[in-house]
Amino acid sequence: MILKATMGKNVMPRTLEKTGGLRRAFLCVIVICGLLDAAWGQAPPGTSPAANNARALQSLLVDGTQALRDGDNARAEQDFQQALRMDPQSIQILNDLAIALARQGKEPQAIRVYDRALRLQPGNAITRRNLGIAYFRAQRYADALPYLESSAKASPTLQSLELTGVDLFALNRYAEAAQYLEQASRIQPSDTQTLDLLGKAYWRAKNYKGVTSVFDRIMTINPNSAPAHYMLGLAYDLTAREDDAYKEFSAALAADPKYPGAHSSLGLIDWRMHRVSQARQEFLAELAQHPDDPISNYMMGKILRRENQQAQAVPYLQAAIAANPDYLSALLDLGQCEIHLNQPAKAVTPLQHATQVDPSDAQAHFVLGTAYSMLGQPAAAARERGICGKLLAQRHAATSPGQSHEPRK
Repeated sequence: MILKATMGKNVMPRTLEKTGGLRRAFLCVIVICGLLDAAWGQAPPGTSPAANNARALQSLLVDGTQALRDGDNARAEQDFQQALRMDPQSIQILNDLAIALARQGKEPQAIRVYDRALRLQPGNAITRRNLGIAYFRAQRYADALPYLESSAKASPTLQSLELTGVDLFALNRYAEAAQYLEQASRIQPSDTQTLDLLGKAYWRAKNYKGVTSVFDRIMTINPNSAPAHYMLGLAYDLTAREDDAYKEFSAALAADPKYPGAHSSLGLIDWRMHRVSQARQEFLAELAQHPDDPISNYMMGKILRRENQQAQAVPYLQAAIAANPDYLSALLDLGQCEIHLNQPAKAVTPLQHATQVDPSDAQAHFVLGTAYSMLGQPAAAARERGICGKLLAQRHAATSPGQSHEPRK
């Protein structure tokens, strides 16, 4: 997955305050003495504490801004922390401090600082955009979305559109992701990375026409590229032409041995064709190059579960969820693994989240009920199994119109 967007830098140029001017000749001795006093760290006669504080604050801001430009984010953090204690209501200082924190990978702290800035000035567009990016980098995709979407609508740049599309892709909202990525691709038509993700979004949304359109555009840029072969493979895969899809995914790897998603796509075809051993090799090959790939991690967990290696499956399923927190199948499989390992307390969290991701998934409610039962919580267990029964009854009624059956006890 591409992510060209980086933490937005909002460092406004500042100018040092200029003080002083021409003095009359009879004041020159006083000026000289004052300068000497300042050189020794003493305030010149008549200088107020407020003026000293203003100069100190300005010095911190100038130094912090330069540190950001130099990439010395730790120093910038220290400068802006000190400056904030002197001017706690400054939106600019809060934004700059959050940028310094985010660049050090301190997203939770950066988010808290951005929140503080927004409470002071809720409509600040720059703060809202940067908060969205911080949420995205912390993999809090649902929290990031409203800020990224508002930024993309207010200022539809390549970066804002693409990042919003990537966020929606991570939330499994592929049709909506494609809308933003389509707009981004129109801004920079030759960007094959954007087109690549756009094609994958269309494929997961089962939009054959969209995949074909992306393929045609990539072909005009470089017909022998890995993305061109991969998009053609996706188009074949959507029409159940597995053999042709397999050839194109293999051709993508021949063009670029590190092309993301090619090994996992081959593995999925192998899995559907019941070639489990080959599928395992492809998923492991994908993970060797892209260890965060959610599909390969999930499929390895699924394979190990089928082989009754529950403990070995858990780390793969956890990695899939870390990359995609709303990965319903991975959440459900992880919960089932933990139950099999007689650790129902560990099963509850992923299973609860699974019921939130898709409240209509009857199996998630049933398995969660099993976990509650093992924990000695009969009321909670009965509640979840009751929900499961109602969902199954609704499904049966929908598939058998005109018939009404009570759910089995």
